[in-house]
Amino acid sequence: MVPETAPSDRPRRDVVSFVRRGTRLSRSRQEAWDRLADDFVLDVPRGERDTIPAPGARLDPREVFGRDRAGTVPLVVEIGSGQGENIAAAAAAHPERDHLAFEVYLPGIAQSLDRIERAGSPGNVRLVPLDALHSLPTLLPAGSIRELWIFFPDPWHKSRHHKRRLVNPPLLDAVLPLMAEDGVLRLATDWAEYAVHMRTVLDADPRLGSLHPGGPRPAGEPSDTVPEETPERGWAPRFEGRVLTSFERKALDAGRLVWDLAYEVRGSRPEPGYPDPEAPASGA
Repeated sequence: MVPETAPSDRPRRDVVSFVRRGTRLSRSRQEAWDRLADDFVLDVPRGERDTIPAPGARLDPREVFGRDRAGTVPLVVEIGSGQGENIAAAAAAHPERDHLAFEVYLPGIAQSLDRIERAGSPGNVRLVPLDALHSLPTLLPAGSIRELWIFFPDPWHKSRHHKRRLVNPPLLDAVLPLMAEDGVLRLATDWAEYAVHMRTVLDADPRLGSLHPGGPRPAGEPSDTVPEETPERGWAPRFEGRVLTSFERKALDAGRLVWDLAYEVRGSRPEPGYPDPEAPASGA
């Protein structure tokens, strides 16, 4: 038996909120990747695993998007962008903003590239093939994110898997120091139990305040079980900037409701710039 204190040269296995699926691409997706990846996928040096950046890796939005941010160009970050419906549409509709999407599923990134091209190849969007939770704290400078989007993350239904859920305190400790003074978190899920979990996590954090404290819960009776403790108020209306994806449509067809949340970042913000990797996490 190896003592617990024995050193190991194997990478530490952090809890992640995703399952790394196969990376084989269809012919059309491979063609999209070959044609567009150099323009839209950021090649960040990798660390001990291929889903996390190397120590010291940085993403300077000014360099990534090639424009002066002295005019406070807003940066929207989407975690888990799937097949890119939202990020491609948002970038095309809002040239005044920059858009950065994190997604670990390579076929989804390839599909996103195709959607970006069909949206006119806007120059204000980039894709990052990394695990956002373990990458964002070192990649982006403090105060750089105006909006953070998390739409339909994996609900991890089994109780023993709840620690894998993306929306948990470690995520807030990772991303809130990166949010601008007027930063906004937008979330959505089609599972009532996960929606209540999100509310519990977000409402308990003093760094956040609901943008819709009086907002009613979604109308209707869903096909999934609604926990008894589900709050009647505090829900956001459907975010008008979120397109109706095939994923959301399937959820609605299955009889589930979509629960939206929107929170603003409150309190003093860290000084702009890259966080010290040796410093303890904010809120820890």
